[in-house]
Amino acid sequence: MNFDVNQIRGLFPVLHQEVHGKPLIYFDNAATTQKPKQVLEALTSYYEKDNSNIHRGAHALADRATQYFENTRESVRKFINAKESAEIIFTKGTTESINLVAQTFGRKFIGKGDEIIISTMEHHSNIVPWQMLCEVTGAVLKIIPVHENGELDYQEFEKLLTSKTKLLSVVHASNALGTINPVKKMIDAAHAVGAKVLLDGAQSTSHLEIDVVGLDCDFMVFSAHKLYGPTGLGVLYGKREILEAMPPFLGGGEMIKEVTFEKTTYNDIPFKFEAGTPNIADVIAFDAAIEFIDSLDKKAIKEHEDELLSYANELTADIKGFQPIGTAKQKVSVLSFNINGMHPFDVGQMLDARGIAVRTGHHCTQPLMKRFGIEGTVRASFAVYNTKSEIEQMAEGIARIAKIKNK
Repeated sequence: MNFDVNQIRGLFPVLHQEVHGKPLIYFDNAATTQKPKQVLEALTSYYEKDNSNIHRGAHALADRATQYFENTRESVRKFINAKESAEIIFTKGTTESINLVAQTFGRKFIGKGDEIIISTMEHHSNIVPWQMLCEVTGAVLKIIPVHENGELDYQEFEKLLTSKTKLLSVVHASNALGTINPVKKMIDAAHAVGAKVLLDGAQSTSHLEIDVVGLDCDFMVFSAHKLYGPTGLGVLYGKREILEAMPPFLGGGEMIKEVTFEKTTYNDIPFKFEAGTPNIADVIAFDAAIEFIDSLDKKAIKEHEDELLSYANELTADIKGFQPIGTAKQKVSVLSFNINGMHPFDVGQMLDARGIAVRTGHHCTQPLMKRFGIEGTVRASFAVYNTKSEIEQMAEGIARIAKIKNK
């Protein structure tokens, strides 16, 4: 498929509706992306034709469902360039993937006095699991500060690295600011002191080319629903040798080889971490989402989204009272801002009245908001199906709202 935004928009039924009597402009893509027809059709097709539990069945439907399920695992492997599909674990989301690592790798390999490093810009999902682990183990949580422009303070990060550092868990691209962190450089620095690295790719995977082998991260986590796929599905990538050394997360069916009342032996990866009946339909539908992205080319997607962000910055730069939050040099397509004297929620509601969907609040990054001395922001986040015309309408709306306040 050539990159034709109008053709792409035609694949997304949800975009073709009115909200409050206005054509919908959907700028809440960092929260979740919309789903193309092929994803919806794959979901329906599974339930209409192939509905069956997987892996253990001896009949045709079970065989088909298993094949489609495992095809997605291989597609994810290719999508992030992992070495083998066994390194791909399906979870219910980025949050569960991080918790899985905290509760398995963390409890086995991180102890009293050991140190975990995260950053000020982390989502709560990459803060709370490590706080919980530290409470249980006596490990110490250390925080990388953030500059005024929304970039990590790399010099301070280097100072935090010591022989006690066991894990660096850092976001690849900030959901609240759009900042792209220098993760390859950080991974190499962490490995130099013997630490492992978890990369939160919830935002980066939909915007950037991902190569886990090239990055050399030990873990990477992300969610299908931010990649034009279904909700309720996440991915944990881990290097084979680390996953094999980790204990299971949940006990039950599929994750075992043999169960007796005396002893249970566990299955090989990836099944060791996939207890119970998985989210079969959404896994299968996710394959269609990956196929959709691959049909467009990641480079073309990034160029389009970068152009939208640049245009949005240009059109809002001279609006009186407009205050951008997070102006890092390297960003994904997120415009986070406030209008002086106005609460973000009020701005969001005024934009919603114009049919423009944005996110308001702290974006599950309360420590980051505290660092900037604000309650929250208005966040407009752009995706493959957004257009310059939509950017113009948003900028016009912001200008009118700001004018009301700053008369």
